[in-house]
Amino acid sequence: MAEAQLIDGQALATALRSRVADAVAMLTARHGVTPGLAAVLVGDDPASRIYVRNKQRACAAAGIGSFEHELPGDASEAEVLGLIGTLRGDERVDGIIVQLPLPRQIDPRRVIDAVGPDKDVDGFHPLNIGRLWIGEPTVVPCTAEGCMMLIRSVRRDLAGSSAVVVGRSSVVGRPLAALLLDADCTVTLAHSKTRGLPALCRRADLLIAAAGRPLLVKASWIKPGATVIDVGINRVPIGGTVRLVGDVDTAAAMQVAGAITPVPGGVGPMTIACLLRNAVLAACRRRGLPDPEALAALPPVMEPPPPDGCCAR
Repeated sequence: MAEAQLIDGQALATALRSRVADAVAMLTARHGVTPGLAAVLVGDDPASRIYVRNKQRACAAAGIGSFEHELPGDASEAEVLGLIGTLRGDERVDGIIVQLPLPRQIDPRRVIDAVGPDKDVDGFHPLNIGRLWIGEPTVVPCTAEGCMMLIRSVRRDLAGSSAVVVGRSSVVGRPLAALLLDADCTVTLAHSKTRGLPALCRRADLLIAAAGRPLLVKASWIKPGATVIDVGINRVPIGGTVRLVGDVDTAAAMQVAGAITPVPGGVGPMTIACLLRNAVLAACRRRGLPDPEALAALPPVMEPPPPDGCCAR
């Protein structure tokens, strides 16, 4: 069996960012609207700071206004809620993201509720989650949406497919299960207490690993020809250096799967691209404007490379 096709998340994210920039230019030209995205960072978590910095650069490249607000790690919950209230009243701001994790003294649920459904570009507000599960148009969590775009870049028709999602977080696993159900898949949401997990995974046409456990999924867990989406980003010491690995043993899985996302370069780049998309959609929906056509299109189909020794025709 030939090696699995690598799903190039970087290429798909670049294409999506280009479509977002086109949509922003259209909104500005036709309606005088420049979408705005505000980020709230509480404390000095290094990973959160990097994410916010990358988001700022991506906004600038797409023509989206970017507003960063930093609070000290000992900020009170009242201070955070007060800032969110100010941002909710700011007409320049169409989307608000509050970077998680938050310090212990702040209840993340209260913060997410305070953002409100109309400026919730993370897709975490209870109203948006409810809409997602009943199949209504809504804001979809960015990583879950990115996973669906990656899947559809190699498999257009998902109806009847068996899908197993390993990981039940509200950020990835649960919303992705809802999206797969909406695509007419038969979905199993697995987790750390699931019995017979390897055998369950081996029955999946679509296998999504989002458990946050490095190299959890072995080649023997994968159905031949399956599409595998690796959401994991884990830093582990290997051979005296720290390496970035996913939840899937990619090197071994390449010999079994039909298509697979690499780590890095798979799901990661899609998350910020989908956040930008959500910001533009929020800007339109808050003003009663239709969603831009450029953001409704499916991702381009990624053709597998020709076999070794053959020429593309």
